[in-house]
Amino acid sequence: MTFRVGEKYRHLVHGATCACHGAPARQLFARVEAGLSRRSVLKGIAAAFAAPALAPSAFAQQPSRPVLLTNAGIFDGVASALVAGHGVLVEGGLIKALVPAGDTVADADVVDCGGRTVMPGMIDAHWHALLAGISQIAAMTADIPYVHLVAAQEAERTVLRGFTTVRDVGGPAFALKRAIDEGRVAGPRIYPSGAMISQTSGHGDFRMRTDVPRSPQSNFSVAERAGIASIADGEAEVLRSVREQLMLGASQIKIHGGGGVSSSYDPIDTLQYTEAEMRAAVAAASDWGTYVCVHTYTPPAIHRALDCGIRSIEHGQLADEDAARHMADAGAWWSIQPFLADEDANLKPDPEQVAQQRAIAAGTVNAIEFGRKYGVKMALGTDILFSPRGTATQGRQLAKFARWYDNAEVLRMLTSGNAELLALSGPRDPYPGKLGRIEAGAYADLLVVDGNPLEDIALIADPERTLKLVMKDGRIHKNTLSA
Repeated sequence: MTFRVGEKYRHLVHGATCACHGAPARQLFARVEAGLSRRSVLKGIAAAFAAPALAPSAFAQQPSRPVLLTNAGIFDGVASALVAGHGVLVEGGLIKALVPAGDTVADADVVDCGGRTVMPGMIDAHWHALLAGISQIAAMTADIPYVHLVAAQEAERTVLRGFTTVRDVGGPAFALKRAIDEGRVAGPRIYPSGAMISQTSGHGDFRMRTDVPRSPQSNFSVAERAGIASIADGEAEVLRSVREQLMLGASQIKIHGGGGVSSSYDPIDTLQYTEAEMRAAVAAASDWGTYVCVHTYTPPAIHRALDCGIRSIEHGQLADEDAARHMADAGAWWSIQPFLADEDANLKPDPEQVAQQRAIAAGTVNAIEFGRKYGVKMALGTDILFSPRGTATQGRQLAKFARWYDNAEVLRMLTSGNAELLALSGPRDPYPGKLGRIEAGAYADLLVVDGNPLEDIALIADPERTLKLVMKDGRIHKNTLSA
């Protein structure tokens, strides 16, 4: 028996002329298929992590007995002089007490520091865990799982350099953070922002010219599919993007409010995001009890961001005195980096980008002086980006701030100071205990330094030689004291 369609309904018959065979439909189906394939891969990865056979690695096990660090001067993260005559008692993942020298602690394992210095683990306030230790071409072309594997390797190196906490201001660091927190891989505590939120043609728009124009049927860009960036235009899209990152676990939100060096189509002087769009981002973050930080360099962009309620200015090296005064009056943080166009700068092949780096280097000197003059709350970070060789310079770069601050101020900012900025995350803070301090109840993130960094800040620049013990969360990642 043959079924025939009447003339009235013949236009509904599926065939070569059907709309589902058109170019827009084929693009849409390909996008859906890619999404399903990606979800299948992610489900497989999730199942692998859930398997009982994949137990936390040996390094992640906390000592079964308390640990007492003795015979050391203590930089507590705040004072300008070492605390003498005390040891540091660690139990579980916390500092239990400062114990007077000579006192014994029952059942504690004693570590003799040999007259060295104990200090809190350092905090990098501007880091990209997924993007620091990989080249830009690899990040944009390699399989996404490869990027995450490279990041896990770099995370271990990061904690061994003495950085036990980082504020990640752009990139899909959620899975890496989880693996570190579960003790599956070594690495620092991560305060993740998730994807960098950018307008079309903004600093986070890594598309090629051939990807324009965008349409409802367009595929997401490589950076968007990887979770590195989220392109959002208009208040509604900005709200959606912010809420998506909060859903994934962002502790703070990162948006782009001006041009940058590492992107090809947005000159540094451009203003990005309207006030309405910025206020939408701030409102969505505030509803979740956290804050927005903004990438920008110029005074107009800084003023706009502050007027919209943004709490942290990232970079800002081209600020003038009025912009610095505005930051101080607003009680905002200035997260600044040692961009000095020297041997440690992120390598850029484009002559125009190199020229931009030089202009920013000149501005860095003025910016820090303005920040000091007006008492702006300063946070220190590196922003090492797409530089496998550059990650090893993390401590060396931050030691350069001793050009403007005394050693104690630099160390204070890298510990308890940066910890104050992290605390702006409020209820979204993934580590609500005390960071960057050596006191009872603080996280047991501790370094034993071969020397006194209050006298010689360069000690943090050579961690392989000078860091004799690295402890994070009470777990010892490195210990060469016995040698």
